[in-house]
Amino acid sequence: MRIRLGLWATLLCGFAAHAGVDQASLADTADGTNWGAWGRTFDEQRFSPLEQINRKTVERLGLAWSLELNDIWNVSSQPLAVDGVIYLAVGYSEVYAVDAKSGAVLWTYDPKVDPQKMRMAWGIRGLAFWKGRVYVGVQDGRLIAIDAETGEPEWSVLTTKPGDNRYITGAPRVFNDMVIIGHGGADFGHVRGYVTAYDTETGAQRWRWYTVPGNPADGFENAAMEMAADTWTGEWWKFGGGGTVWNSMTYDPEFNRVYIGTGNGSPWNHKLRSPEGGDNLFLCSVVALDADTGEYVWHYQTTPGESWDFNSAMDMVLADLTIDDQPRKALLHAPKNGFFYVLDREDGSLISAEKLGKVTWAEGLDLETGRPIEVRGARYENGEALIWPGSGGIHNWHPMAFSPRSGLTYIPTREMPGYYNDEGREPQSWELTSNDPMGLKGFYEDIPANAGTSALEAWDPVTQTRAWSVDTPGVVNGGVIATAGDLVFQGRADGGFVAHDAVSGAELWRYDMGVGTQAAPMTYSVDGTQYVAILAGWGGSQMLLGSLGAQHGWVGRMHPRRLLVFALDGEASLPPSPPPSRPEPIREDDFVVDDEKAEQGKAVFSRLCVICHGTAAVAGGYAPDLRASPTSLSASAFASIVQEGALLERGMPNFPELSTDELEAMRHYIRQQAHYEPSVWSQIAAVWDFLVLLVKMQLAKWGW
Repeated sequence: MRIRLGLWATLLCGFAAHAGVDQASLADTADGTNWGAWGRTFDEQRFSPLEQINRKTVERLGLAWSLELNDIWNVSSQPLAVDGVIYLAVGYSEVYAVDAKSGAVLWTYDPKVDPQKMRMAWGIRGLAFWKGRVYVGVQDGRLIAIDAETGEPEWSVLTTKPGDNRYITGAPRVFNDMVIIGHGGADFGHVRGYVTAYDTETGAQRWRWYTVPGNPADGFENAAMEMAADTWTGEWWKFGGGGTVWNSMTYDPEFNRVYIGTGNGSPWNHKLRSPEGGDNLFLCSVVALDADTGEYVWHYQTTPGESWDFNSAMDMVLADLTIDDQPRKALLHAPKNGFFYVLDREDGSLISAEKLGKVTWAEGLDLETGRPIEVRGARYENGEALIWPGSGGIHNWHPMAFSPRSGLTYIPTREMPGYYNDEGREPQSWELTSNDPMGLKGFYEDIPANAGTSALEAWDPVTQTRAWSVDTPGVVNGGVIATAGDLVFQGRADGGFVAHDAVSGAELWRYDMGVGTQAAPMTYSVDGTQYVAILAGWGGSQMLLGSLGAQHGWVGRMHPRRLLVFALDGEASLPPSPPPSRPEPIREDDFVVDDEKAEQGKAVFSRLCVICHGTAAVAGGYAPDLRASPTSLSASAFASIVQEGALLERGMPNFPELSTDELEAMRHYIRQQAHYEPSVWSQIAAVWDFLVLLVKMQLAKWGW
C-alpha cells in the first residue's frame, strides 16, 4: 500500500535526483552530506565527517522540526538521509519519505504484514538505499524494493518459506548491485540460518549461504558445510541448528568480502542439539564470504559450542589501526559474550580480545588458539547456573561507533546476569516443541527494576582499555554515532538525547524528547546546514522486560512516537507529552482465582504473550498492561480479542488455535498477577536463593 503526500514539497526539494548512493558514495568516508546506509558507509563506523555541530557550537543545538508517528507501535530504527529526503522504516516495516528540511511527509508505504508474523513483535530496525531505490526487509520474510521518488514497490521476494519460524528485523545491506538480507527466528523453533543476496535491479537470487550444516544424508551445499558438520554431533538437523544472521553484515570493498555475524544455536542448550559436544560451526561467529559468489573465505568463532544465546550478530566495524607499530586492517566486534575483539580482516586471525565488562562464564581468551577459557559450571552442568552476562549480552544490537579522530570505539553496554536451568531435559528424551524451543526451564517471574545497569563506554581498540565510561539510565541503552565535531550522540531510555565530548565523555548538551528511545541517531547536511535526527518512542525488545522495562514510566499508547530533527539555532517547539506514569492493576474485583488454572495459564502466557505484554504480565512498553485491563474479567471479551482477532487492526494478533480451557487459564493467571505483591519474606527468600546459587557455582569452579 502506497500513499503520496506533500507533492509541492517534493518538487521544491529536487526529489528525483538520487544518483549519489552507489558503490563509490558508500566507499567515500569524506562526504558527510548523506547518511546513505545503516552504518553510513561500507565500514559501518557510524562516523560523520560533518563538524558544523561541534564541542563549541553544540550548546546552540535546538529542535528544527519534529514529526509525530502516533499510529506506529515501534520506532526503534535508524533513518537514512539521501539528497534532502529522510527515509525511515517503523512498526511492521512501514516506510516513510520525509522532506529533510521541513518535515513534510512525501509518501508512505505499508507492506501489510501477515498477522501471524505480528506475533514476533520486534519491529524493523533499518533500511538500505541503492541507485534510486529503498530496500526494506519485512517481518513476514519479504524483501521489497521501492522507487525512492514515487513510493511504488518495484519488486518483492519472499526470502523465507511460507509458514516457517523465520522473520526479518534487521537492515539489508547493498554492494556490487546486490542486496543481502538475513533473518531471525532461532529462538522460536526449527530454523537453519542463512543469508541471501539478490539482484538490486530485478530481485533475482544471486547466491545463498547457510550458516550451519543440514542433514548429511541430503548432501552438503559446499565444502564449508561439510567442514562444519564435523563439529556437530547427534541429529542436530532435526532442530534446525540456528545461527541466524538477524542483524549485522558488513561489506569490505578492499577485499570484496562481506562479513556476517551469526547467532545462537537452536535450541540454546548445547547438550541437547549436539549431545557429544563439538564447536558447532558456524554459530556465534564472524564469517567472511566472497561478495560476488558467497563462497566461504574464513571464520572466527567467538563462542564455540555456545549454550547461552551469545550471538555474534552485533556490529562489525572496519578500521585501519596501528598495532605494535604495524598497520593492520582490523575488524572491531563486541558480541553478546562480553569480550571486545580485534580481528585481522585479511585472514580472520585474532589480534586481541579483552573483557568489556563483568564476564564470569570465561576467565579470558587463549590468544594462541583464540578460544575462551571457560569457567567450570558455566554450562549449567550441575543443573543451573547464574552467569554474567546473560542472554541480553554486554553489547546487544544497539549499534556502536568508531571515531578515526579519537581512535575510540563508543559502545552502549549493559551489565545483567542470566539464569540458566535445564532441569529434566536430557538428549535421549527431549523434543523441540513450541513450549520448549530453547531447551531450558522457563523463567516466568517479573524482572526487578534494579536487576541490571547500563553505560556508554569509550573503548580503545589498540590498547584494549577503557578510556571513559558514563552511566546511563536503566538497562535499555540506545545506539550511538560519532562526528568530526568531536561529539558522541545517544538517545536514552529516560527520554534524554545527549551529546558527549568524544575525548573526555563530558556531557555537553541534553534535550528532553518527551519519551524514551533505544533507536540510533544519524546526521546529514542540506544546503550547508548540518542536522541531527533521531526516532523516539517506547516499544521493541524492552517490552518483555517487565518492571525492568517499565521503570521509566512510558505506558502503552499514552506516550508519543516521533521523529526529531535538530540544527544549530533551531527554535521549533515539541508537542507536549504526558509525564511518566505507571498502570494501576485492577484489584477490586469479584474474580475468584483458581491457582491450578493460573499455573496452566502461566505457561500459555509465557509462550505466546510475554514478548509484548511482559514477563509475569508486567508490561514493559507499548503493549497494554493486562493487569490494568478489564478485558480479562470477561470471558467473551477476552476470547473476542485473543482468539477471534477483534483488535487485529491495532496490531494485536489473534491465536485461533487456543482452546476455551487455555483462554480461561490465561484469564486466571492475569487476575492472579494483578493481585500479586511480593512479601518481605518472599523477597528475602529470593535473595537467599541467589546467594546459595553463587556459592554452589564457586564450589563447582573449585571442583568440589
